[in-house]
Amino acid sequence: MNAEQKVIDQLHAYKRLKARKKQLEGTSVGPGMRLSAVSEDDHLQELHRQLRKLPSYMYLDEQDQRIEAAAHANLSKYPIGTKAQLNEVKKSRATASPADEKLLRELEKKIEKVLEAREGSGGFEGYMGVIDKISELQDIEKQLQSIDQALEALEAYAPDYARLLKLRFIEGKPTEFVASELGIVDRTFRRWKQKALQEVVRFLSA
Repeated sequence: MNAEQKVIDQLHAYKRLKARKKQLEGTSVGPGMRLSAVSEDDHLQELHRQLRKLPSYMYLDEQDQRIEAAAHANLSKYPIGTKAQLNEVKKSRATASPADEKLLRELEKKIEKVLEAREGSGGFEGYMGVIDKISELQDIEKQLQSIDQALEALEAYAPDYARLLKLRFIEGKPTEFVASELGIVDRTFRRWKQKALQEVVRFLSA
């Protein structure tokens, strides 16, 4: 599959991803608690902030700063999904020093306590289910953000190209309808579509 076809597939999936995101955000994980709140507030988000190099003292106490330092020293990669992050923390414990291993184990326990309390059941299956859903939600948010940013960048200097892609692939309108809306003939539509896809490929790969 070439890069342009991948972009088309992503645009076709945009509405489905939006719907799934809304569904996941509304998932109950305990009395009065929705998945969106857990996703935004779980302890692994501290690791996200660390990677973005915000000063630790703005959001971590002294013990959590030690945990952060141990994670930074021992994790070899920083995946996006929460489940993948948790697995990376567990894997890193095997090669950590005794002191860092203790801190990484503490990070795991903090995450588990927070999620188990919010999930309500406290059971392992429930906990892992929440982890899976958080991971999926974060991955969807990342995909949607990438598409939105690429289309916004395109719209800034070629609004007709951006409108063409939205109408044709996100809204699913027929070629004839889109060409009519843009006031162009079929040959021009094909040329614009090709150029628009090439630009989005460039933005997504930047």
